[in-house]
Amino acid sequence: MSSVLYDTPGPRAKRRNVILSVVFFALLLLLAWWVWTALDDKGQLEWSLWKPFTQSETWTTYLLPGLGETLKAAALAMIIALPLGAVFGIARLSDHRWVRGVAGTVVEFFRSIPVLLLMLFANEVYARSTDVGTENRPLYAVVTGLVLYNAAVLAEIVRAGILALPKGQTEAAQAIGLRKGQTMALILLPQAVTAMLPAIVSQLVVIVKDTALGGVMIGFTELLSERATLAANYANVIQSFVVVAIIYIIVNFLLTSFASWLEKRLRRSKKSTGAVLGATDMEEMNPAAVGGTFGTGGEGGGPGGFTFSKKP
Repeated sequence: MSSVLYDTPGPRAKRRNVILSVVFFALLLLLAWWVWTALDDKGQLEWSLWKPFTQSETWTTYLLPGLGETLKAAALAMIIALPLGAVFGIARLSDHRWVRGVAGTVVEFFRSIPVLLLMLFANEVYARSTDVGTENRPLYAVVTGLVLYNAAVLAEIVRAGILALPKGQTEAAQAIGLRKGQTMALILLPQAVTAMLPAIVSQLVVIVKDTALGGVMIGFTELLSERATLAANYANVIQSFVVVAIIYIIVNFLLTSFASWLEKRLRRSKKSTGAVLGATDMEEMNPAAVGGTFGTGGEGGGPGGFTFSKKP
C-alpha cells in the first residue's frame, strides 16, 4: 500500500530488492567466515580460553561484582538525573526571563562538555576538596559526571516533548481557569511523558554504557575494568570482550523492552482525549470556577476540550 512516505515497489523494484538482499547476506556470511578463520588460525577458538566462563568462580569473582557496580552507578545517575533534567527542562519554558536564562545557561554548559571530562574533574574535586575516601571516590566521580551531563540532555528532551504538544491543550486548560503550574503538572507533563519515553530510554542506555569510562580512566571497578583483571589472569582478552559485550546487550535489551512495555501501557491508558470534571473537582483546582462548559472540542467535552458541570 502506498503512502506519503512510501511507494509500493513494482516488479522491477522487487527483483532488485531481492538481488540486493541476497548479495548483502552473502557478503555478511563471507565476513563471518573470514573472522572465524582468522580467529581459528591464531588459536583464539580453543576451548581452554572459553572454559573459564563456564566456571562459577569467574562470575562470582569478576563479572557479577563488576556488573553490580555498573548497575549501581547507572541506577544512582538515573534516579538523580531524571528529576533534575525535568526541573531544568520545565524551567527553560518559564515565563520569567531570568529563570529561562539561568536554566538555559546551565543546560548548554554541561551539554557541551564531554562526560569523561566531567568525571575526571569531579574525581579531582573529591580528591582535593572533600573527605571522600579513595574507595568511594571513583563511584562518586562517575555518578557526578553522568548526572551533570545526562540531566542537561534530559532537560532538552523534556522541553522538546512539552513543546511538541498541541497548543490547544494549554488553551483549554487556561479556559477552565488552571494556573500555569497546574496546567504543566495535570495536563502537559502526563501527555508529554509518552512522547518522550523513547528518547529518555535511549539516554538511559547511554548512561549504562558510559559507566565504562570511569573504569578506564579513574579506576572505577565496573564491568569493563573487571574484565581486564579477568583477561590478565586467564589470557583470554578477545573472549572476555565478547562475553562482556553480550552482557551489555542483555542489560540494555531488558531496559528497552521494559520501556516499550511501559509506553504501550501508557498509550492504552490515554486513549481518551477528553476529561469530564465535576464541580467538586473544579473547586479544588480553582475555587473561582463555577458551573459551565469551556473547551475547544465542541459541545459535550469532545477531544481537546474539558467539560464540567455543577452537580445537584
